[in-house]
Amino acid sequence: MNFDFSDDQKFLKGEARKFLDANCPTARVRGVLDDEGKAYDAALWKAVAEQGWLGAAIPEEYGGLGLGHLELCAIAEELGRVVAPIPFASTVYFVAEAVMLAGNEEQKSWLLPKIAAGEVICCMATSEGPGPATEASLKTTVKDGKISGVKLPVTDGDIANIALVLAKENGKPGLYSVDLDGEGVTREVLQTLDPTRDAAKLTFKDAPAIRVGDAGAGLEIVEQVFDRAAILLAFEQCGGADRCLEMAKAYALERYAFGRVIASYQAIKHKLADIYVKNELARSNAYYGAWALNTDAPEMPLAASAARIAASEAFWFAAKENIQTHGGIGFTWEMDCHLYYRRSRQLGLVAGAPRVWKERLVSHLERRNAA
Repeated sequence: MNFDFSDDQKFLKGEARKFLDANCPTARVRGVLDDEGKAYDAALWKAVAEQGWLGAAIPEEYGGLGLGHLELCAIAEELGRVVAPIPFASTVYFVAEAVMLAGNEEQKSWLLPKIAAGEVICCMATSEGPGPATEASLKTTVKDGKISGVKLPVTDGDIANIALVLAKENGKPGLYSVDLDGEGVTREVLQTLDPTRDAAKLTFKDAPAIRVGDAGAGLEIVEQVFDRAAILLAFEQCGGADRCLEMAKAYALERYAFGRVIASYQAIKHKLADIYVKNELARSNAYYGAWALNTDAPEMPLAASAARIAASEAFWFAAKENIQTHGGIGFTWEMDCHLYYRRSRQLGLVAGAPRVWKERLVSHLERRNAA
C-alpha cells in the first residue's frame, strides 16, 4: 500500500508552496498582529479563493474543484508552513465538511458554492467552556426555530458570517446553522495567544436557526466532523513543524559561538534530531489519517486520534525547540519563532486538547480489542 502523494498531488503541493512563498511572507502575518483591528488577511483570503483551494474537496456540482481530500491535505500542509492568517480551517475543515456530511440538498446547494467562492467565512460553535461538549453539559437550546445560549471560545467567531451551532431541541442535541450577521446574535472578541486566529464569545437570543442533519444526531455529526478536521489540522501542524526544523537548522549552521557554528555542538544536534523524529512520527500518522479520510475507512476515528496527538506534540515541540536553538534572540519580536509557537498552541486546542484525543484514542483501541 502506497501512503505517499501521487505525482499530480505533489505538483499541486509544489505550486501551493510557490504561491504562498510569494503571497504570504511572514510580513503579512505580522501585519495582522500589528493591526489590532485586523483579524485576518482579507487580500490573502481572496487570493486563496481564486486559486480554488476553498473548494478543493467540494464536488464540482456545488462549485468546488472536486479534487478530493488528499489534495486538501497537501494544501493544508503548505498553509501550515506559512502560518497563513486566514480562517481556512474553520470554514473548510469544519463547516464545509459538516455540510457535505450531514446537510440536505438545499443546504449543500446554498452554502457550499459560497464557501468555494470565498463569499462567506464560517465557524463551528460547540464549546460552552472547559472540556468537550456532552449531552449533559449542553445548555444552548432551540425552540420553535429560535436558538438561545452562549458559545465560547469560537475560533474565527468574530469574523464569520455563518456558524454551525450545537444545541438541544426537545432535550436532544442537534446541529444548527445560524446567520451571525442576523438578529439575536452578539459577539465579544476574546484575547488569544495567536491573534491571527481570533476567538469570540457568541451569545444567541432567539436567533433564527436551521437544523443541519437529523434531529438528535448533533453529537454524532460533530464527532465525525472533528475526526475529519483533526486529520486536516494534522497536516497543517506537520507543515509548521517542518518549517520550525528548517529555521532551527539554518540558524544553527550560521550562528557562531566560541569559534564554531553551534550546529557542531552535540546539544544542538540532539535538539534537531529530536524534532526530526517527532516530525516523522507525526507525518506517518497524518498519512495514515489521510488514507482513512480519503477512503472513508472504518479506521478513521482511530487514525484521526493518532494523527491529532502526534501532530500536536510535534508542532509544539518543534516550535519550542526552535526558540531554544535561536537562544536569546529567539524570544524577540523581530524573529519569526514566536509566530510558529503561537500557532502551535492555537492548533493544539482548536479541536480539543491533546488529552481529550488521548482519551478518545484509548476508547477506540478498547472497542477494537473488545471486537
